[in-house]
Amino acid sequence: MILQREDFSDFKIGAFPYDKEHTAMGEYHYDPPKGYVGNWYSPITDSNYKGPAWMITLRDGIKVMESQIIERTRPLTWNMLTTGCEDWEDYTVEGEIKMLSTAKLCGIVFRYHTSLCFYSFCFEDQQIKIIKRNMEDYIILQSKDFQYTSKKIYHISIRCMGSRFEIYIDGEKMMEFEDHDFPKGRIALCANAPTQFSNIEIHTDKSSYQKLLAKQAKDKQELMKEREKYPQPLLWKTIDLRDFGAGRNIRFGDLLGNGQMHILIAQCQKRIFRDRYANISCLTAIDLEGNILWQIGEPNPEHAFITADLPFQIVDIDMDGKNEVVVSMDFKLMILEGATGKVKKSVETPLSTEPIESLYSGVPFGMYAFDHVNIDAIRICNFSGKEAPTDILIKDRYSRLYAYDQDLNFLWKYHDGITGHFPFSIDLNEDGREELIVGYNLVDADGNKIWTLPVETDHTDEIIVGNFHPEIEEKLIAMVSGEEGFIIANLEGNILVKEYIGHAQRVSIGNYRPEQEGLEIALTTFWGHQGVIYLYNGKGERLFSFEPGTNGNIITPVNWTGDGQDLILLNGNTEKGGLIDGYGRQVVRFPDDGHPDLCAEVIDLVGDCREEIVLWDNEKMYIYTQDKEFVGDKIYCPEKYPLYNASNYRGEYSWPKYKKINEK
Repeated sequence: MILQREDFSDFKIGAFPYDKEHTAMGEYHYDPPKGYVGNWYSPITDSNYKGPAWMITLRDGIKVMESQIIERTRPLTWNMLTTGCEDWEDYTVEGEIKMLSTAKLCGIVFRYHTSLCFYSFCFEDQQIKIIKRNMEDYIILQSKDFQYTSKKIYHISIRCMGSRFEIYIDGEKMMEFEDHDFPKGRIALCANAPTQFSNIEIHTDKSSYQKLLAKQAKDKQELMKEREKYPQPLLWKTIDLRDFGAGRNIRFGDLLGNGQMHILIAQCQKRIFRDRYANISCLTAIDLEGNILWQIGEPNPEHAFITADLPFQIVDIDMDGKNEVVVSMDFKLMILEGATGKVKKSVETPLSTEPIESLYSGVPFGMYAFDHVNIDAIRICNFSGKEAPTDILIKDRYSRLYAYDQDLNFLWKYHDGITGHFPFSIDLNEDGREELIVGYNLVDADGNKIWTLPVETDHTDEIIVGNFHPEIEEKLIAMVSGEEGFIIANLEGNILVKEYIGHAQRVSIGNYRPEQEGLEIALTTFWGHQGVIYLYNGKGERLFSFEPGTNGNIITPVNWTGDGQDLILLNGNTEKGGLIDGYGRQVVRFPDDGHPDLCAEVIDLVGDCREEIVLWDNEKMYIYTQDKEFVGDKIYCPEKYPLYNASNYRGEYSWPKYKKINEK
């Protein structure tokens, strides 16, 4: 029984779709490469390789898939192209391989779980090898000498039979082995040098095929029953963003002081080099009907997107009961009146006087581009010990932090180590003033470093601090730090958990499995091994992982039902996105109504504690609420990240709390 046959005849000659700019858009935008991909997807993304990873070309009049990458900046990251079904168990995969270069590894991957977990049959160093990749473990299960050449086409057949496997080349059995780690999974092509693949076929026997169909039918029926338990997305509002729309750089808050939510949208101009020195070029404040309240600058659709934060927040900075906008534009740090956008206070950003060698990354061409520091992000903190956070923390890209009070008086500067994208502030010693976790460092409320985690490379993308599990009394720090992976540390600076999961990009924590003790931690990856999603319990023990096959998974906790369960938002796509539960099941799907799916955000706009989902691109915005009213006398109303500290690089949390209906 044929499970899948691929001769690539449905593809046009040319590059397999890829991100031509090789940007970080996919970290928090659903931005798959444009073009026809058939049944395949590439699970690997690399900022340092500028061409396509794969292309469709001709060999002797037939179409073949040819790998293009010859150098990897991450040595154990193979160039792969993936297809098939994660439920495939017993099957045979066959295909033809012609090496255009014998210098690097190439072969066929089978029982593929994610790009970090699989078996493979490979040609390498004039040997044939069975290699098992299981997260950090890279194991050669078997190898034997085999003289191969670029002049010949090799027909490969791999038979997967339970825990037993057989490998054939040109009809001759070459290897067999047993292993139990991966009982099912997709297949993939892999090659780290130019190699052509053709006539791929996956087939199975009748019994295995019927077993697969029965399992898929059962799983579909069970999933449909699960979906019936949840409210469906109901389109609440649509907003035309005209020429002032943007990517995932918007803020929500009450700008008029009337108890209503408004939206602030920032566009930017990129200067000097890619996204390193962005300057906000237009700020547009609108209400939920799309009416413009005020606008600063000149809107331009060409200034809609950036792969970084922009420095603006909505906050009641002077504690007068009305929100202001704190923003950095044109080398100024400013406080604007929320209702009008008029400047209330302003200071110049600091001068850049530090030696270039002391600035981590972000300094192209060997010099800092401007005399004044270009601000990358703003966080509102409480260093002064007031009733509410009113201090302003500004940062450049990765190196320097500057703290100001609510009147824009300078407090202190921190320049020691890597800042990461978005520091986390919290009062850890309960003295009324917040400490700051900056990258791998803990800093006190006066800007003095307390300790540094023993982590040597990369930078921290996202941070969460809190109580994760009832058996662990102290607060813990969870962070994702690129190639350094997933880290849990205590408040003394000791690492308790550290796992390489690929390039760890995003982290969130919520009550994803209410039937279990404690909270669960969701993670996802981007660079290198793209889009793998993990779930851990509050102790840092892995519960599962899977690979939906796309980027832009923001993994934000969503209070969709109000009953105490958090769901996980992936993205707005009707097929690849939606809300998953703590078992990875897509229990809520978005309607196929033409909505944008580039950007997604979660926020309670209706005011019933349950959260709406906002989907948008630079042209339009759709807002969805639940199609059913909440029934009960007590509703789940978790503590979420405050609106005044919005960021594309914040670890999202949902600390469980309940509220009685009719309680203000």
